[in-house]
Amino acid sequence: MSLLPKIRTIINNVICSSNIPLGIRGTIYGSVRGFSKDNEIDITNPQTEDFPIELDKNPYEKPKIQCILCKHNINPDYKNVRLLSQFQSSYTGRIYGRHITGLCARKQKLVESEITKAQNAGLMPYMTKIIDFVNDPQLFNPDHPSRPHSY
Repeated sequence: MSLLPKIRTIINNVICSSNIPLGIRGTIYGSVRGFSKDNEIDITNPQTEDFPIELDKNPYEKPKIQCILCKHNINPDYKNVRLLSQFQSSYTGRIYGRHITGLCARKQKLVESEITKAQNAGLMPYMTKIIDFVNDPQLFNPDHPSRPHSY
């Protein structure tokens, strides 16, 4: 035998036995929607306004971080010396690491191989940066890397 009908009768007896009018009872015990026409409470039908709101996506989710080359769908080429010089130090000619450039592993490896190709082809110098490209706008700030380094 189910306990639900017994619970309903007990609740109805308590509410109906009180001398409080129905309108006031509705304001005291919650909204009037909980009462049916014959003063019974429908326990099986919960009020929808008490349920949490379902969201499509997590509002606290951090946006996915993409490297600048993946974001703009740029494939580095050894003939594009101006782009490749952005990833080379202007003083030493050293190729910046991933923690400085912010590139993904695949694009960083591709940039390094393309810089090596350009240097072997004679399009880029080994030890310095081409002077014409020194004042180009920077894609990243080499002075503030995302991961600290020893130098």
